[in-house]
Amino acid sequence: MMQQSVKMAWKSISSNKMRSFLTMLGIIIGVLALVVLVSLVSGATSSVNDQISSMGANLIQVSVMDDKDKPVKLSDLEDLAEEEEIRETAPVAQINSTASTTYAEETAVVYGTTGAYSDIMQQELYSGRFLKNTDVDNHTNVAVINAGLATEVLGRMDVVGETIKLDGVSYMVVGVLQADDSDTSTTQTYEAYIPYTSLVRLTDSVSMEITSFYVSAVSEESLDPAEEVVTEMLMERFDQDEDAFTVINQSTIMEAMESVNSILSLLLGGIAGISLLVGGIGIMNIMLVSVTERTREIGIRKAIGAGRGVIMLQFLIEALMISLMGCAIGILLSWITLQVISVIGKDSMTFALSPGVVWIAVAFSILIGVVFGIYPANKAAKKKPIDALRYNG
Repeated sequence: MMQQSVKMAWKSISSNKMRSFLTMLGIIIGVLALVVLVSLVSGATSSVNDQISSMGANLIQVSVMDDKDKPVKLSDLEDLAEEEEIRETAPVAQINSTASTTYAEETAVVYGTTGAYSDIMQQELYSGRFLKNTDVDNHTNVAVINAGLATEVLGRMDVVGETIKLDGVSYMVVGVLQADDSDTSTTQTYEAYIPYTSLVRLTDSVSMEITSFYVSAVSEESLDPAEEVVTEMLMERFDQDEDAFTVINQSTIMEAMESVNSILSLLLGGIAGISLLVGGIGIMNIMLVSVTERTREIGIRKAIGAGRGVIMLQFLIEALMISLMGCAIGILLSWITLQVISVIGKDSMTFALSPGVVWIAVAFSILIGVVFGIYPANKAAKKKPIDALRYNG
């Protein structure tokens, strides 16, 4: 009985190809919107989380908004690094600068920091070395540059020992960072790292009063205790004013990202769900038309013994097949769309078809096929044979 119903449903769909496709269109658009939007949010969140994780799960970021005339100094960070829960600390300040050589000139972000920064941020070197604390103590004009800046203003990666000018001041390149995704993407970044004291000397916008620094905990397990140590130190310094500074650890950022991801996925999924409901209404509408057109067929089948359940099953399966075929086309188009977006975005971000959202789309399509197919199917099943056979529409 089931096999016969499927065959008849397929015959009905294939005999009205254009009408069937237009009926599926609402489901196709709904599934396409659901899968693509949720996958985009999921992919973007995953990419951001990966970038955050790449900096280490034991990272703490501190910003000072009001030092109350009790500024944080380099010596304070050195004392903080002596705490049992803390592995390293590093100040960070940044400016936009003109990086130039005889080869080329480019706007770059220049960071002032100390030797611990590279370990805290888990940076890898292509060649040379990172900054040393002696560079900071001696105000040495040395720089570590990223791969993007090396190739842009010096024309190659092997540039250790060469000179680069930052806002007209000469710095010797002592290290080049390993290329990462930002160096190969369409939005390439140009970065240079110099001793914190050298940055203070380079620009008036940065002073020895530290307003931003990073702390790495000894381990992931000691992240919360390390955060407490940092908070206690700053609370004591800033007269118990918790608004004078902010302390953020990586787990807090990750949790916030996951929360945003969940909210956006629900919101966009809800919008796409409306499209699926509209598609369901289209299925019900066309199935009602189909029931009316096939009234005499229903009468003949009932006259030769087909029961109410058989007639109902036939039309219900037809509605379900239309919905699932629309779902399949929507999933295929979603995969193609995500591949195109990934190619356009190159290495900056990759979007994959999420199995979870695919199954949700399939489940929704089945539900819509059943819910919006039940009324037309029931209407067909309730027709009396004698009235159906007399129908001349």
